[in-house]
Amino acid sequence: MELTLSSDQKLFQTSARRLLEKEYPLDRIRAMRDGEPRWSRDWWQQGAELGWAAAIVPEELGGGSVSGEGVRDLAVLAEELGAGVSPGPLLPVNVVLAALVETHGAGPDHSAEVEALVAGESVASWAVYEPGGEWSPLAPALTATPDGDGYVLDGLKDRVQEAEQADLLLVTARTPDGVAQFLVPTGADGVTVTPQWNVDLSRTYGEVAFAGVRVGADALVGAPGADEVIERQLQIAVLIQCAEVCAVLERVFAMTVQWAFDRYSFGRPLASYQELKHRFADMRTWLEASHATTQAAAAAIQERSPEAAELASVAKSFVGEKSLLIVQDCVQIHGGIGVTWEHDLHLFLRRTTVDQALYGTPEDHRLRLADLAATPKG
Repeated sequence: MELTLSSDQKLFQTSARRLLEKEYPLDRIRAMRDGEPRWSRDWWQQGAELGWAAAIVPEELGGGSVSGEGVRDLAVLAEELGAGVSPGPLLPVNVVLAALVETHGAGPDHSAEVEALVAGESVASWAVYEPGGEWSPLAPALTATPDGDGYVLDGLKDRVQEAEQADLLLVTARTPDGVAQFLVPTGADGVTVTPQWNVDLSRTYGEVAFAGVRVGADALVGAPGADEVIERQLQIAVLIQCAEVCAVLERVFAMTVQWAFDRYSFGRPLASYQELKHRFADMRTWLEASHATTQAAAAAIQERSPEAAELASVAKSFVGEKSLLIVQDCVQIHGGIGVTWEHDLHLFLRRTTVDQALYGTPEDHRLRLADLAATPKG
């Protein structure tokens, strides 16, 4: 399926590209060091003014998309950030917004939080992973115990993206009535954020401990039994990942093909050797299939198709598996220069490696596909 962009989407794409190229070129990404902020609030607010946090939020809540198809607009934006392995809380903010939008009118009112997130005045992240655990968002160990007119949260979350710079955390928790989600300020009593090391230079992750954290009933997002809401969040997260990885692959592949024409061996360009032609053909085929599966998932998620869950997992499984094969092959074709710090390739390899591992590995999503296939329809 070919995704054709409207004139508004092309303008949206161009404005994002200009801001990213101006503020976060690859040289700046490479120079980032542990312990320093990866992005500034002012920069994120500039992005928010361009609609980076508004696409999947309806107009009545202060959002709006340039094309009327917010999910697909978000995928277009994710490609721009992926092409430059850019920093920022695009994924966590939009995943949290997906939950707030899905539960609007069905629980405590979070309109003010939505408005602040859309405007870039606030940043939120999804606290869903737990130490030592695989991808199991519907089986959290962190507990939310009813206490008077509120809850007490106890437990540990990790791999929380941009945890140190977030104002709010959307926390999955186990309650007597099923899995629920709570909006918790990072500055609340009993919340402790500890940085975690990761291979992606332009992103940060953190471990968050909740020790007797008391929240009011108004912190609840929707109601316990949030399986369908979490499914929607997962679909949005996977789509953003796959879209940005497709852009990574396009840039790395183009870079490597150009290198193969420019680099000579025994008086001939590398691109003239049949073995490399076969490898390039395989990579191009995998890359086109990555685009196709991602675009199919975007359309299904946008339309809330019954096949959205399946197509999201098809995309994550395929893109997650083939992306590392493509990038690592490109590193090998570059030879020794491909493994140097000064070359850009390792920046893209780092992003691809992290994206493959989070929100379900390819293996996790293949198992999920098997479960979905075994589930009776209708």
